Amino acid sequence: MMTRRPRPRRPPRKPRPPGESHQGQGQQIAVVTAEAVRAAARTLEGIAVRTSLVELPDMGVYLKLETEQPVGAFKLRGAYNAIKNLPEAARRRGVITFSSGNHGQAVAYAAQLMGVRAVVTMPETAPAIKVAGVKRWGGEVVPAGKTSEDRRVKALEIAAREGLAVVPPFDHPDIIAGQGTVGLEIAAQLPAWRPWSCRWAAAA
Repeated sequence: MMTRRPRPRRPPRKPRPPGESHQGQGQQIAVVTAEAVRAAARTLEGIAVRTSLVELPDMGVYLKLETEQPVGAFKLRGAYNAIKNLPEAARRRGVITFSSGNHGQAVAYAAQLMGVRAVVTMPETAPAIKVAGVKRWGGEVVPAGKTSEDRRVKALEIAAREGLAVVPPFDHPDIIAGQGTVGLEIAAQLPAWRPWSCRWAAAA
């Protein structure tokens, strides 16, 4: 009969101080409020498409067709909201992001609408169609390694050197608020008598 060696007990974790990030680096957690999402929805009026919500009864799901956005993905919502909320002087100097495709296209598209420069660091292995998508909206593509960290580091280097504002792909309150407008639309489009316990699928 085989027995397993008991694992040593881990020391109990110290309670995390309020506001400290999960990385433990003392970063403050920004709470994205419902009002911030509603404000983002106002910012996106006339920019983001109010996409279709389609029910698939046999599967018990609804599809939010974000492929109907001009850039083919929900990423436009966060990118436009974030760039629009930049101080005017910072926005005029241009923006930069790091992306493997969809967010980069969204930033390029949003920047083109506002008449500002957009730079996107992308993996060297990015599909040609994604690179072409960024360039189609006037974005400048800078190849940067193969990992997300490669892209992030390169973007930060360029931002510091050229005075560009960084528009991160996800971990920013304005990005989150913009993406959250999908939820506002779902709440308005979903018939009130439907149970909220149903499963969801969002088309990116």
